[in-house]
Amino acid sequence: MMLFWILIGLVIVQRLVELRVARRNERLLLAKGAFEAGKSHYPYMVAMHAAFFLCLVMEVLLLHRPPSPIWLPLLAVFLAMQVLRVWCLASLREFWNTKIIILPGANVVRRGPYKWLRHPNYVIVTTELLVLPLLYQAYFTAALFALLNAWMLSVRIPAEEKALRKATDYNERFGPARTGEP
Repeated sequence: MMLFWILIGLVIVQRLVELRVARRNERLLLAKGAFEAGKSHYPYMVAMHAAFFLCLVMEVLLLHRPPSPIWLPLLAVFLAMQVLRVWCLASLREFWNTKIIILPGANVVRRGPYKWLRHPNYVIVTTELLVLPLLYQAYFTAALFALLNAWMLSVRIPAEEKALRKATDYNERFGPARTGEP
């Protein structure tokens, strides 16, 4: 159980540091004329992520979930996601944020993992929301937050892409929106 608390503690500290970086980047970009898109869904996203940790801790503690028999490969996947997360932050630099902050006229970042994927950080978060609960056989948490995250991304990605298409070189980089896209 000690490993569980260390892991959860480290992830929570990491998230708090990321929020601080996001606030700094937000202030920097807003001072340059950026705007926030998708404001209405952001509080729900924050609540979802906070509820994830609460649900995970409750399921593991109340139901006495032991580590998974395949905890080592799952931990390796989780640690790989942390390396990829840092790569995303380093690639986006001041453009990385937990909010959708758009700087009009900016060039869309196409370095690091963004060279190959439009939204690699969302792949990382999705993987984390599955792997962390599976490390401790918290199947309810894994299933519930897989569904909630899918819903959240179905709202967030279109809002982000719509704002990027309107205010940056997103269309030049990725082509115009297809039918049904924002």
